[in-house]
Amino acid sequence: MTENAAARQAPLGESRGLLLGFIGVAVFSLTLPVTRLAMADSDPVVFGLGRSLLAGAVAAAILLATGQRRPRGGEWRALAIVAAGVIFGFPLLSAWGMQLVPAAHGGVVLGILPLATALAGALLLRERPSPAFWLVSLVGGAAVVVFSLLRGGGTLGFGHLALLGSVACAAVGYAEGARLSRSLGGWQVICWALVLSFPLLLVPVVPAVLAHGLPGSPQSWAAFLYVALFSQLFGFFAWYRGLALGGVARVSQVQLLQTFLTIAASALLLGEAIDAMTLGFAVFVVVSVAVGRRMPVRR
Repeated sequence: MTENAAARQAPLGESRGLLLGFIGVAVFSLTLPVTRLAMADSDPVVFGLGRSLLAGAVAAAILLATGQRRPRGGEWRALAIVAAGVIFGFPLLSAWGMQLVPAAHGGVVLGILPLATALAGALLLRERPSPAFWLVSLVGGAAVVVFSLLRGGGTLGFGHLALLGSVACAAVGYAEGARLSRSLGGWQVICWALVLSFPLLLVPVVPAVLAHGLPGSPQSWAAFLYVALFSQLFGFFAWYRGLALGGVARVSQVQLLQTFLTIAASALLLGEAIDAMTLGFAVFVVVSVAVGRRMPVRR
């Protein structure tokens, strides 16, 4: 490939990566409102970790049906990092943290996760975002954090170690998954990570099912199927492929939109109102993502 052809292909790959990243974020943004719909008659452990068991069973079937090769050597270690980050660490630590701090801090987690993911990409994948990129990322993340605190009326308090730990787990899991997807394939990464996690997930989920039963209402089952098949599985197909194509630093900034997509989904599914402040912050964040798209990142 000539130098000119490579130069033309790079922006195309970044654009496709951003589009796939947005699809993944849109899928993830429905997780909280859908979960809230199901919590009336569902146990948190059955719902929160049981979804990964179902996703793992489907992932194993997909891997067998398509005849995918097994991971080799260091790929197993990388898969263990991905699983520890996005299947165990982030869900468990964020849930624990949200029991100890004001609800507004859920938005704080979303606000600083793109910055943490960009930092993980810089460390693990040797991406080199420009100072202008870091500045735009900080401004966008700060806007989401400020919005979350204003909306929730929360003040920084207990549980921050858990929340920061959840952010670190997700950021490392995202960056390591993006790195591994270059050799193993984007959707194969999350499938193998779920299969690797399956035996460990049985330990907490089986006793919880015996104690509390399965989800009760059709609404809860629909929510469970969504978070298992989309939030925990198919959403990562687009997300990891997008990170690999567009770069972790750049594509991770699309996560800044997740807070506002979640609010929009809550309005549609739960009837929650969207006020002028929400719309104003959403527009500001969209602009920051668009500006960040133009800032140089050396890969």
